[in-house]
Amino acid sequence: MKLQAEIETLIRARYPILYIVSSEEMRVQQTILDIAQRRQKKVFEWSYTTGIVPAGTSIQSQKHRNAATKDPLTALDQVIDQVEPAIFIFKDFHPFLTRNNFAVIRKLKEIALHLKNSFKTIVLVAPTMEIPTELEKEITVLNFPLPTREDLGELLDRIIEDVRQFRQVKIDLDDTGRERLLQAALGLTLGEAENVFAKIIVKDERLSGDDVNEVFAEKQQIIRKSGLLDYYATDESFSNVGGLSILKEWLEKRAIAFSEQAREFGLPAPKGILMLGVQGCGKSLCAKAVSSLWQLPLLRFDMGKMFGSLVGSSEENVRRAIAVAESVAPAILWVDEIDKAFAGSQGSGSSDGGTTARVFGTFLTWLSEKTAPVFVVATANDISQLPPELMRKGRLDEIFFVDLPADEERADIFRIHLQRRKRDPQNFDLELLGSCSKEFSGAEIEEAITSALYDAFYAGQELTTEHVLQALRETVPLSKTMDEQINRLRSWAEGRARNASVARQPKPEEEHRRMEF
Repeated sequence: MKLQAEIETLIRARYPILYIVSSEEMRVQQTILDIAQRRQKKVFEWSYTTGIVPAGTSIQSQKHRNAATKDPLTALDQVIDQVEPAIFIFKDFHPFLTRNNFAVIRKLKEIALHLKNSFKTIVLVAPTMEIPTELEKEITVLNFPLPTREDLGELLDRIIEDVRQFRQVKIDLDDTGRERLLQAALGLTLGEAENVFAKIIVKDERLSGDDVNEVFAEKQQIIRKSGLLDYYATDESFSNVGGLSILKEWLEKRAIAFSEQAREFGLPAPKGILMLGVQGCGKSLCAKAVSSLWQLPLLRFDMGKMFGSLVGSSEENVRRAIAVAESVAPAILWVDEIDKAFAGSQGSGSSDGGTTARVFGTFLTWLSEKTAPVFVVATANDISQLPPELMRKGRLDEIFFVDLPADEERADIFRIHLQRRKRDPQNFDLELLGSCSKEFSGAEIEEAITSALYDAFYAGQELTTEHVLQALRETVPLSKTMDEQINRLRSWAEGRARNASVARQPKPEEEHRRMEF
């Protein structure tokens, strides 16, 4: 483990205080114990409930407890009194490093100077980082990574071995199923992964690659506790999306891009896409369908939740939301209507003190530098509100233009919506419906079918093609009321974005009689 080697190097170099940011105390402690064994050092642990005890002392054991050392100042005194080489693990010490605890902060600073001339090291372990200004030069911060695929694989093998004695439990894991299960579990701590694997076995008395939804439910708990992102449990698939053949093909080619085979092949994880186009043409539906296709959790990034009243809180909220998304990676981060989320970022200085511009800058920096496998799906309707920085190559993989569906695509959309309403598409003239709904969006086609169902139900009749045609005749599509804006979108997308479906045929120019004067 790379971090283990780094921690050992810092201990050997006599760095006095290491601050390891992690919520996995047991994994960190085991790493320190392994290092101490190699370096022939004793290991002690401290918590506010036990005081200083030998590392690994069970919570039931009372004989090793030292009540006096529960006090942090007394515990630090014992660090000084220890003569033999040792490592002291202080768990959740961060509340004592806040501004009001000046005595503890001063004591720790004095000890740091003493430890440089000894064979002792203090390791602070906490899920959050709290470092006072006085100790910034004395503390070295390390982020303990989440378990790797190999770590999760070892855990899964151990659990499978443990349940082999129970004959009623069926383990149905081939190489593909195992890969899917481990892929879904990435982003969980070892404790969370162990819990969810045990839950699957107890609930179904079996374990297979089809149990990824149970793993996603565990990730949903993590997201829900953050309060900044929304978890979308969706069953939408690309079979429910009409048209957009080029976009579908692009996404299907990247369906296994997060797998072990892809990494061995040298493929980087895809970064994301921007879907730009007319309202109601399936952009949000595609974001949900990608989640089902790739078997990854879908997180919705709601910009409204990011903005806080305190100065700097909005930027911190964005960073926290990004950290949550990365903690459950691989995942899909859906930024719906990004044009509205960052509208006005150019003139943000005069309207909101620059908050929107700073939030946008934080998000852009992450897009450029992110290494975690978080695939961003952004949608937009109005190109005039999109900052040019978002379009730069390297931040997203591709920009797709989603236009109004063509004739055959509209027929496909009619077929999908009729099937969803338990109607046999063969009983309808789909070709006629497609030709009579020119310039209609997918959402308008769906609404026309819904309106026709109301009419048929009111008349006590079964739905027919004529009912749908009548509903189409009574509908004024958005393309007529917003013709100028849609043409402007098409003009902008020409040469700047990739068509999500087969390119529309341009309208034939009218021939004019030429005359000489």
